[in-house]
Formats: sequence, C-alpha cells, structure tokens
Amino acid sequence: MISIDTTSRMLEYSPLIPALKAFFTSPQGTILEIIMDNDIAFHDLKTYLSEQKIGFREIYEGDRMTIQFTIPKK
Repeated sequence: MISIDTTSRMLEYSPLIPALKAFFTSPQGTILEIIMDNDIAFHDLKTYLSEQKIGFREIYEGDRMTIQFTIPKK
C-alpha cells in the first residue's frame, strides 16, 4: 500500500495534486491511501473515483479523512 499524506505539508496548491500524481503513476493493482484534511478536495477525489467506477473506502478520524482504493487495470 502506498500512503500519501497531504495533511503534513504546507502545500501552496491543492492536495489533489499529489493524490492524482500517485494515482496516475502507480502500477495497476496498487492500493493507494490518500490522507487529507481538506473537505473540498476530499469530496472532489471521491466524485472523481465514483465517476471512474472505482470503489473506495472512507475513514474519518477527527479532521483527517482517508480514502483507500486500488488502481484499476487500464
């Protein structure tokens, strides 16, 4: 599993950038875990995955939101 934590960085851009970079560069079958504290970006990522018909798991811990999913076959 590859874990991308966008909460520990002082990003000058959307936390979606490292999340999508991991999505598009990881091999098929890789399990990704994206950790965010930005509600809007988290919702956008869930919407994108749903539109792509990629199942995911959501985990909520305080202000941290985690989404886990597997990179599909292309």
